[in-house]
Amino acid sequence: MRLASILFLSILLAAGVVAVRAQVVPSATARQLSVTAGGMVSIFQPDFEGQRACAGTCQPPAVYYPVAQSSSQPLFGLGAYVDVKLSRWAQIEAEGRWLRFNQDAGIYQDSYLIGPRIPVYHFWRSEVYAKTLVGVSKMNFYSSGSPGTFTDIAFGGGMDVKLSKRLSLRAVDFEYQYWPTWGNTTISPYGASMGVGYRIF
Repeated sequence: MRLASILFLSILLAAGVVAVRAQVVPSATARQLSVTAGGMVSIFQPDFEGQRACAGTCQPPAVYYPVAQSSSQPLFGLGAYVDVKLSRWAQIEAEGRWLRFNQDAGIYQDSYLIGPRIPVYHFWRSEVYAKTLVGVSKMNFYSSGSPGTFTDIAFGGGMDVKLSKRLSLRAVDFEYQYWPTWGNTTISPYGASMGVGYRIF
């Protein structure tokens, strides 16, 4: 009888502990969603130096197309970006870049891109990331010409360093762009950027 009573009390005590633990609510949960907006400066190799070649026969009336070629004069510009963090692995980046400085013969490039951003490695206050963006780019070919708009696919990555609760340094951001249809060929501008971001929430 005494053994049965002890066993019964032990069962009641265990059931009470389980019931109390089931009612415990975490005091706080980590917020996953955050939005960071920032500005950057960029230097890019436009992959075009103003050369043109005729298609087929060069006899009049010949049609001339621009030729992809590394430029001896890089473009400089300003840009803006927005990073949206939905969860640890689900992130989106949108960016706009206006490469308007150091023009040669009126050549400039603007880009408007968006796509997934993936954190690759986290250490200290730094995060190394990779990204694949798609969108459109506008390019002016010559000082006397009108700009054209082209599909742009960009692959890149970089490193952000947290400076404070709100501020972050975009220490470096590399980007290789691929324009699949550019005249009768393709073009691949590439470059690097750095900037500062502010976490809105």
